[in-house]
Formats: sequence, structure tokens, C-alpha cells
Amino acid sequence: MPKNILFQLDVDPHPSSFDAVVAVDAGVDHLLQYGSVQADSVEPLVHGAMFTRGGDDLKNTALFVGGNDVVKAEAIFRSVQKAFFGPVRVSVMLDASGCNTTAAAAVASASKHITLDGCTAVVLGGTGPVGRRVAQMLARQNANVFLTSRSLNRAETACKEIGEQVRTGNLEAAAPENEDSKKTLLEKADVIIACGAAGVELVSKERMLDLPKLRVAIDLNAVPPAGLGGIEAFDKAKRLHDDREDSAVAYGPIGVGGLKMRTHKAAVAKLFTSNSLVLDADEIYDLTMEQMNR
Repeated sequence: MPKNILFQLDVDPHPSSFDAVVAVDAGVDHLLQYGSVQADSVEPLVHGAMFTRGGDDLKNTALFVGGNDVVKAEAIFRSVQKAFFGPVRVSVMLDASGCNTTAAAAVASASKHITLDGCTAVVLGGTGPVGRRVAQMLARQNANVFLTSRSLNRAETACKEIGEQVRTGNLEAAAPENEDSKKTLLEKADVIIACGAAGVELVSKERMLDLPKLRVAIDLNAVPPAGLGGIEAFDKAKRLHDDREDSAVAYGPIGVGGLKMRTHKAAVAKLFTSNSLVLDADEIYDLTMEQMNR
């Protein structure tokens, strides 16, 4: 039986130790790590992974694309797939900086408390790599999504690009110019997911407690202060109003972290079930739902 070999292709000089540990815990037999990988020079690495095995043994080799620069990782991910020769290929997964697994865990967690189909969701910091994927996954579930940014142009560009991939739901760009316009936007929300820059409070605790429609609030910022005031890192389905059973529930970054980790491990393990898998946002979301419902 051939050993399972994972090629870790990372854009950073030192490949992620986090991703390496998860790969080992997921059952990878041999982990081959490559740092400072460039999209225009990744083809020899891909061909080395493909052409050393054949037939059913191809499924025992897989590629993982990661690193802190998600844009560069996405370019590598595309170049990897261009290097394949029809059925002569291996499975590949993209999760640079946890962009896919984190977003999927957040959206899946929200789905436990509200039907996403037809709900109104506000994605704060929606033009970043995680925010874009959160918005994409929500739209795929037919939610009405407000994707926010400090720049309306960036928000509109993100909505346009996501809309080219997802035909369901409704995507609308927003860049609130003041507290009144932000308040008006947030009061529409059934779900708020904050994906903004680390250490920046996007909504105060007082404002969070005063949102009439809100059912789920998720903050993915692990660096104090919280992006959503009043939410702690370990919160997991905790009521925003302790004394109200109908209060919105809150998740912090570690609160969704358990599901994210289960998904990450399951996705790596799944790579070795076929030689033709491409695990990106949609595929990883579906896998997250499977993990959550077990």
C-alpha cells in the first residue's frame, strides 16, 4: 500500500507549522514542505508529484496550498490546476491562513441557529480573504448579504467577483460613512460576522445589545479588543443578553475553532480518497456541514 504523501506549498519562507501539525494529525505519512513557492515556478513541483505514481496510486499523493498571503496562494492554486494533464492529476486543497476552513466554520455555526436561506447577513471586513469567503458561502445558501468595507469601491469589486461564482442569494456592497449609517445597516441584520483587521473594534457592546433583529453574532478576531464588543474569544452559542432566552447567540474565534480544526483535518484526509479533488470554499463548506452534523 503506497504511503500518503502531502506536498505543502507555502508562499512564506517558512511553511506554516500549524498546517504541518494538522497534516500529521490528519494521518499524512510523509509531509514534504516547500516555502517561498511562486505561481510561475510551481509546475515542476506539481509534475514531480504527478508523474512518480500512476493508476490508483495517484490518490496517495496530494497538494496543500497555504501561507499568509492569500492572493499569492490563490495564484499558486490556479497554477497547480493548469499543470495537470487531464486525468493525470492529484487532489489539491487551498486553505491559506485558514481562509476557507475558518469561513466555513463561522457560516456553519450560524446555520445552527437560523435558516440562512432568505436571512439578512452583514459581513464586516468583507473584502479580506476570510470575509470574501464568508460572503460567498452565505450567498450560496441564498442569504441576502451586505458586504462591508471602508472603501465602497473595494466592496463593490468583491461583490462583483463573488457574484461571478455564485448565482444564488443577493450581494450588496456597503461602506457606512458614519455611525448613523452603520446603525441603519446593522439593524437589518439577522446575522453579523466580523472578519475585520485584528485588534479593531467594529461594533461596540452597547450597539450589539441594541440590535432588534439580530439572531447570531460571530467575531473572528482573536486579538483584543474584540471586533464585536461584548463577545469573548471562547464564546460558543452564548447569549448576548444573559437574562433573555430569545437573545442573539454569540461565537468568538475560539468558539468556532473546534469545528474549523475538525474540518481542516477531515479535508486533508479526504484528499487521499481520490486523485481528482479540488477543495476550495464551496467544497470545504460542504465538508464542514458534514462534520458539524455528525
